Amino acid sequence: MYGERLRKARKEKKLTLTEVADLLHTTHATISRYENEKINVDAETLAVLCRLYHVSADYILGLPTDLPYPEEK
Repeated sequence: MYGERLRKARKEKKLTLTEVADLLHTTHATISRYENEKINVDAETLAVLCRLYHVSADYILGLPTDLPYPEEK
C-alpha cells in the first residue's frame, strides 16, 4: 500500500526514480524497491521523502488524516 502512494507522490512531482535517488544519495534501484515494497522505508528516509513530495507520513502509510484516530475494534 505505501509503495503505491510513494510512486504516486513521486510522479505527481514529475520526478524520476533517478532524480529522487540522486537527491537521497542512493540508487534508483533502492527507490524502486521502496515503491515495490521489496524493502521497508526507514523513518528517516520516509521523513525526507514526505518533505520532498510535500505529503504527510500518514498519507504514505495509509492512515486516516483526521485526529483522533478511530479506535480499532
